Amino acid sequence: MIHKFNWRELGLSLLILVSTQASIHAQSAPEPSREKLLNGLDVLSWQRPGDPNIFFKLRIHSGAAFDLAGKGGIMALLGDALFQDSAIKQYVSEQLGGRLEVTTTQDSIDVTLSGKVSELERMIDLLRGALIAPQLGAENVAAIRNAAINSLSGNSSSASVIADQTVALRLFGSFPYAHPPRGTAATLTKVDRGDLLWARERFLNADNASLVVIGGFEKARLMRALRQLLGPWEKGDKSVPATFRQPALPDSRVLAVAGSDSANAEIRLAVRGLSRSDQDQIAAMLLAPIIRYRWQAAVGDLSSISVRHETHLLPGIFVLGASAPTALAAKAVSAALEITKSLAQNGPTTGELERARAEVLSDLAKRMNQTDSIADSWLDAETFKSPSLNSMTVVRGLTVGDVKAVAVKIFKDAPMATVAVGNLDQLKTAFAGHIEIRPAAPNEKTAVEPDIPIKKP
Repeated sequence: MIHKFNWRELGLSLLILVSTQASIHAQSAPEPSREKLLNGLDVLSWQRPGDPNIFFKLRIHSGAAFDLAGKGGIMALLGDALFQDSAIKQYVSEQLGGRLEVTTTQDSIDVTLSGKVSELERMIDLLRGALIAPQLGAENVAAIRNAAINSLSGNSSSASVIADQTVALRLFGSFPYAHPPRGTAATLTKVDRGDLLWARERFLNADNASLVVIGGFEKARLMRALRQLLGPWEKGDKSVPATFRQPALPDSRVLAVAGSDSANAEIRLAVRGLSRSDQDQIAAMLLAPIIRYRWQAAVGDLSSISVRHETHLLPGIFVLGASAPTALAAKAVSAALEITKSLAQNGPTTGELERARAEVLSDLAKRMNQTDSIADSWLDAETFKSPSLNSMTVVRGLTVGDVKAVAVKIFKDAPMATVAVGNLDQLKTAFAGHIEIRPAAPNEKTAVEPDIPIKKP
């Protein structure tokens, strides 16, 4: 008897084999050595003898979620103020052979600094100047605010960006995660110097931060320099818990937003996700590609398809997104809803699980061989008490039942926010008029004020 050779099964088997081998290799990522300065700064380090470079990543454990009501972008501007002189970044690049970056997320401000290990003290001194004495004079604040506004104003919003922003607003309402971490041009104009002084005093403190150091340094030299240069960085008066009023349930109708007149519509479906500290967020890492496989199979004309689970300190967002011919927009939405319902009822097949497991393990293995990703995993464990340090072990042990359970947790009885951005007349026809119409991009709303006492200096 002649058996037909199954190339698909062979490809899947090879993918699983390669990802398994890569994940085994990536298990060598070390546990950090831990120290704590007297001012409360946590130091996580890994010595790599012979490495001529050194890598620092500092995380302030408070981000844009703490922006004051109506003044989105305060924490991002505080991050910008740390190294606002472009000459410093140029110096790090040209003289130290490294890089300097500052990013602000909903949950943190991250400073990445790298260079030659021979310049260890000089690099820590750069951190010291930024953290202990940020330049927050009136002229400096005006300059960084204007630069941020110009940057946002110069970026024309694509249909994809509008869809992402609109579905977040639709799902979260006035909850902080509805708004971009860098704020908007409208909210930034309301931020003044007093707001940045308030943010600095409340959040930019040694006991609200963790520092990762990786490279070919001598431990005694590193700790001596840290105690001397960052030891004077002061503690905060008190910790600030991330507690916010929870958002109302989203409107279940499809929201159609005017976009380009192209033949395609940008589609987004979103539901509340899990927090970074939730043990089930690792199972959700497998759920995302499984939904992507099924959605692409159900509506083959989808392009730019993505399924992502954005985790935060508080429960985040699970988003299905795609670009589809406008005539197929309603079909794509219906298929997505049916897929999430089916997975919550029946779970994935064994084949889907193994395919997703291979994809996730391969991605994790690549990331855990990168210095940035190793630092992020350590910091995530500090910030969120997340299981990220052993995520590969957890992924290998997940079952069909585990993935079904997380699908139930995320999708069962959970109202979903749905947005379609495109030609309104065509969208009306595609959805047979059963939609809510918004003729322009969403109006900018202000951030919710957190349920904590806020007093400016």
